[in-house]
Amino acid sequence: MRSAEEPAAPLGITLWRRIADEVEQGIVGGDYASGERLPGEVDMARRFGVNRHTVRRALAELSERGLVRAARGSGTYVGTTRLAYPISARTRFSEIVGGAGHAPEGRLIAHRREAASGEIAQRLDIAEGDAVICLEILRSADRVPISSVTSYVSAALMPEAARIFTKLRSMTKTLAHFGIDDYRRRQTSIKAALADSIQAERLGLSPGRPLLVVESINVDRSGRPVLTSQARFAADRVELLVEH
Repeated sequence: MRSAEEPAAPLGITLWRRIADEVEQGIVGGDYASGERLPGEVDMARRFGVNRHTVRRALAELSERGLVRAARGSGTYVGTTRLAYPISARTRFSEIVGGAGHAPEGRLIAHRREAASGEIAQRLDIAEGDAVICLEILRSADRVPISSVTSYVSAALMPEAARIFTKLRSMTKTLAHFGIDDYRRRQTSIKAALADSIQAERLGLSPGRPLLVVESINVDRSGRPVLTSQARFAADRVELLVEH
């Protein structure tokens, strides 16, 4: 329940999240350097016209995002670097995140079976209208949401993809379950977008925040398309590195 002192945030966005977003933009934009101490709770409460409880909740959110660290009796300090995320012929989320010293997690949040649209059919080299399985996956590092991914696979090739992914929590292991022991990127495109209400909720952002959208087609050893995905990354949390 909102405190009586706390005014409502615009557009239905909770006030502490709006404050956290604004401070995060300042960190990413260079207003606060790595290791720099943030203003105290009283100063921030005065700046945003809120109570200290709201400021604490915003700082807790920034800590959950991995952007700041609290030092007992000293204050809150900027302590973050963006996750370096290489895009190469063999891009594996768990390997990238684990290799950077973070705990990777992939969680299936929704799935459905549907007829392939013309675009998806072309990407998977199947007939338009053939059955595909759509997997909506949330990927995190140290419990901080990094990307919201929509993946498509052929239902004929991977008929129980949702059940297997739920069990294994890894796309690489899911593909291996269906006999695809290795795969590589055949095509990657990167563009920018703004988070809609669904993606904002999944990634813990406010609507309208910037996203990096990576669309890909993956093929098996023979060159057959086996997976096509659209991954939406929180732009402030990753740095995409295209490797040749």
